[in-house]
Amino acid sequence: MARNVDPVCRLCRRENMKLFLKGERCYSPKCAFEKRNYAPGMHGKKGSFKHKESDFATQLREKQKARRIYGVQERQFRRYFRDALRVKGMTGVTLLVTLERRLDNVVYRLGIADSRAQARQLVRHGHFALNGHKHDIPSYLVDIGDTIEVRPGSRDNGYFKAIADRLGQRSLPEWLQFDEARLVGRVIGLPSRQAVDLPLNEQLIVEYYSR
Repeated sequence: MARNVDPVCRLCRRENMKLFLKGERCYSPKCAFEKRNYAPGMHGKKGSFKHKESDFATQLREKQKARRIYGVQERQFRRYFRDALRVKGMTGVTLLVTLERRLDNVVYRLGIADSRAQARQLVRHGHFALNGHKHDIPSYLVDIGDTIEVRPGSRDNGYFKAIADRLGQRSLPEWLQFDEARLVGRVIGLPSRQAVDLPLNEQLIVEYYSR
């Protein structure tokens, strides 16, 4: 499966905003975006963000921003959009709701991982059970009533012992419940647009794919 192996801080600089792809590091003075708040590349310091972008460029940047935040490749992202087109309602909102329902995003939203990339790795390594069964597919779309828990065999893992003191520090979305003592999360609803606390304009993404 294809994956981006370039420095992720370049992605934040390219979008001219923090995408919080490195978890806690993004909140610290070590964040590369704080040190080099200009576009990557040899012409980055020459004011690449100052010129007026075309409508196409604005739409493209919004689509790329969403892809990078959720860690989704272009082919899969396009498939999510096509699926959203078939659903009655606002296509852009349906697209964001679909991305929020990814298992790796749910693990991140529960506060078990510092970033979506870390959550994706934890899921792939088989540390979680979905509805009582081991599950290692990060792109799985959860539904109402699903339970996500750290498997008993993984709870003695050093990572999960280390995060015990940090659990509960991140605000939990209204559509999720989490038992910090048992490391069990439950999906009690579907995310609304208001619950997606990301600086994304989904209408621009719809316009990009509707050209």
